[in-house]
Amino acid sequence: RFVGGCVRDTLFSGPTPKKNPDIDIATPDSPQEVIRLLEDASIKYIPSGIKYGTITAVVKNYVFEITSLRTDVKTYGRHADVTFINDWMQDAARRDFTINAMMVNSLGDLYDPWNGIKDLEMGVVRFIGNANDRIQEDHLRILRFFRFHAWYGSNAPDPAALKACANGLTFLK
Repeated sequence: RFVGGCVRDTLFSGPTPKKNPDIDIATPDSPQEVIRLLEDASIKYIPSGIKYGTITAVVKNYVFEITSLRTDVKTYGRHADVTFINDWMQDAARRDFTINAMMVNSLGDLYDPWNGIKDLEMGVVRFIGNANDRIQEDHLRILRFFRFHAWYGSNAPDPAALKACANGLTFLK
């Protein structure tokens, strides 16, 4: 399934592609199976984040990041110990924001487990689950929150997210 930014941006601004769009694909296939499938199709690939299940496929001038469904077993700021899974909802639950967890399959069916469309329409950037937990998993999410709010937000920032961002800055001390 297409996932994250390419889905969000299409819903937000229409299907007009950027010059170099970010195209993320999620799959229940293991990283080794993704590599085998790409090799069988003679598609160039880079094992860019194989530890996290991400293989970058290059077709002409397009780059596709294909990531195996996973769950984060233990997080270490920007890094995590992961286990590959076959559960779309569990994979969606580990993502940062509701607007980044939307998925579209090859038939165009939209999966929106965290009501990201509603948040996108309302101009709200909201963390999935407990915002404090999402930030503790990865402190970069503080910067991502403000970047996404600047781009997609149309009102005051989500109060729970703002409070979690302030709480998350304690790692600087």
